[in-house]
Amino acid sequence: MRIGIVILPEHRWWIAEPKWRAVEEMGFHHAWTYDHLGWRSLVDGPWFGAVPTLSAAALVTTRIRLGTFVASPNFRHPVPFARELMTIDDLSDGRLTVGLGAGGAGYDTTVMGTEPLLPADRTQRYAEFVELLGSLLAMDRTSYEGKFFSAVEARNAPGCVQRPRVPFVLAANGPKAMAIAARYGTGWVTTGPPTGTVETMDEWWRGVAVHAARFDEALNAIGRASHTIDRYLNLDSAPVYSLSSVECFRDAACRARELGFTDAVSHWPRHDGIYMGQESVLEKVADEVLPALITERPH
Repeated sequence: MRIGIVILPEHRWWIAEPKWRAVEEMGFHHAWTYDHLGWRSLVDGPWFGAVPTLSAAALVTTRIRLGTFVASPNFRHPVPFARELMTIDDLSDGRLTVGLGAGGAGYDTTVMGTEPLLPADRTQRYAEFVELLGSLLAMDRTSYEGKFFSAVEARNAPGCVQRPRVPFVLAANGPKAMAIAARYGTGWVTTGPPTGTVETMDEWWRGVAVHAARFDEALNAIGRASHTIDRYLNLDSAPVYSLSSVECFRDAACRARELGFTDAVSHWPRHDGIYMGQESVLEKVADEVLPALITERPH
């Protein structure tokens, strides 16, 4: 199993840079940041852009994979976004993984002065976003006409370092989004059941198992073999923060692996509020837990 860490884009670079370096030095497999204009309980606090953050992270690391966790069409258009992703892929020498999601109805929508889409429209927009972005990153020229996005003879030279394009890890919890992930994803990521719908960790894990089974059904529906797509679990969507203790993290990672997940993602501990924890726990996880989870399977 591979383990990743999310570093929220809330710190000035002189504080953030050592965290990105440390995640690589500690031996984690991937490092991520949120792609939002503002996020939930942290919307009134400091917040920086994902694209320049990942560009900077690419220049201070050498091995670890980097990615968005996750980008959405709430404020992104595939044509300019493809250029930005291609640039990060180049700066990192082919270490970019692009996490994509449908986009919710929160601050990213309201701050733009737009009304939230109905669920069916949000799903269709997600499908168009993923399809068009994939074409823009892989094809020399792309023309596309959809309900939400269009492109006219969009070029992509010089193209991605990774061929045919950077890998997509697609967020999906419902059946329609899972169908999109099954079709276009190099990986699938789930948050499991919403925290508000479960009260205990056991309930949450049962919900995660249901999601995993449903994703198997989505793969079977299009005849795609299970081993051809990686499976990511956001451990911190659970009722308990995964880095509350070393044992808590070890238990979560092992349970994720038993359910067939190839990758698990946690968050760098914060001093207060959401993801509150101790950096010493993260360091012990790197020393004591991470080596036992490493597999020889290549990314």
